[in-house]
Amino acid sequence: MTDFIIRTPRPDEAAAMAEIEALGFAPAEAASLAQITARLAVFPEQFFVAEQDNRVVGFINGCSADTPHLPDEFYADANHHQPNGAYAFVFGLAVHPDYQRRGMAAALLNHYIAAMRERGKRGVVLTCKAHLLDYYRGFGFAHGGVADSEHGGAEWHEMTLLFSGH
Repeated sequence: MTDFIIRTPRPDEAAAMAEIEALGFAPAEAASLAQITARLAVFPEQFFVAEQDNRVVGFINGCSADTPHLPDEFYADANHHQPNGAYAFVFGLAVHPDYQRRGMAAALLNHYIAAMRERGKRGVVLTCKAHLLDYYRGFGFAHGGVADSEHGGAEWHEMTLLFSGH
């Protein structure tokens, strides 16, 4: 049994998510408080947090669009979100270091995938670094090769999970 819950965040929790983001990603890759606040204002339905000890300790977020590819401009501008877009994206999945290795990241990702499937999306698309390819394959994502991304100056790999029937 888990001792954390997954829920939708409140707007006043953007700072907690930004702190976790900064701990989970390199400075050039991490979304700023302003970016997380803007995303939360535009697509709050695409955010889920893990709460334990009455605090946000992990989160997942992304937008939706009709393209099955995740272009860099989506990270910078929340207005690229298309609420009825066919595909859901994952911008970030992060858990505070003090709460890692407890299954929270997997639970957040599974929750996100289930929610997007329930909403009728065709699939979920994300980019990750090479060392995480097998992790995401474990959730059914297929590797689409090196992504056409320069986000944060890193090499990213595109991963796609298509739902059956699409």
